[in-house]
This record gives sequence, C-alpha cells and structure tokens, in this order.
Amino acid sequence: MTFSTEFHSPVGSLTLEGDDHSLTRLGFDGPASAHGDSAAVAAAAIQLEQYFAGERTSFDLSLSLGGTPFERRVWDEVRAIPYGSTATYAEIAARIGSPGASRAVGRANGRNPIAVIVPCHRVVGSDGSLTGYAGGLEMKRALLELERRAAQDRLP
Repeated sequence: MTFSTEFHSPVGSLTLEGDDHSLTRLGFDGPASAHGDSAAVAAAAIQLEQYFAGERTSFDLSLSLGGTPFERRVWDEVRAIPYGSTATYAEIAARIGSPGASRAVGRANGRNPIAVIVPCHRVVGSDGSLTGYAGGLEMKRALLELERRAAQDRLP
C-alpha cells in the first residue's frame, strides 16, 4: 500500500509518498494516493525538517526511484553533488561517461521522482544559470540559498 502526506516546508508544500519500506516520491503537486503514514514517509519528514533547519546535509533513507538505467546513473551522480555546491548538466553527462548528453541528463533530472532528497536543484546551466525545476525556479533558488547559508554557517 502507498501512503502519502503533505509536508509544509519553508519553500512550499511538498508531497511525500512511500510504502512500508521506502520513499517513492517527493513532489510539488499534492497527494495522489491514500493518506496515512509509513515508516519511510515518517523518516523522510523528520530528515526534511532537519534539512530545512540547516542541521542535515545528506539523507539516509531507503528510496525506490524506478527509472531507466540511464536515469538511475544520472540520479546517482546528482546525489553525489556535495551539499551547498552545484554541477552543470554537461559535468553530470561527462561523469556518467556520456559526454555530449547534457539534454538527456536534463530530461532525466526532470523525471527525478524524489526531488530535494535526490538534489536535482543542484544542477545548473553551463553558465551557472538556474534552469528548469519542477517546483519552479524560485523554489530552486530558495533551496540553493538555504544550502549556501547553512554551509557558510558551518565554516570555522
């Protein structure tokens, strides 16, 4: 069974969905299934609270991402972008051994089912500009700013 809940964050409402074992979706468009709770959804909510408070820089959750083998390679590489940092679509393409596949990386990034936790907001255009984000560019900007501020606060 799939459970979902709405999570109110400083950047807007997020929808968390999961089953008994893993988080399956973090989206921006409202719950799409039965309400309720599961251990995976509850754990994600706790870790998101910590993230938005600037106390968590990475997530330790069981995720069920689905996707094609190419999409999973992109998402794995996106998860490797350090907190408070960004990478370009071209850099991601090169890192997964597909130089020249920037547009395909962009499509895969756009299909990321678990936004924020798989931090697709950290992927930017080759000139550093903010480009497409399912939650909107203002949300992407807010997430990057939150991470930048929290990372600065950690400096000695």
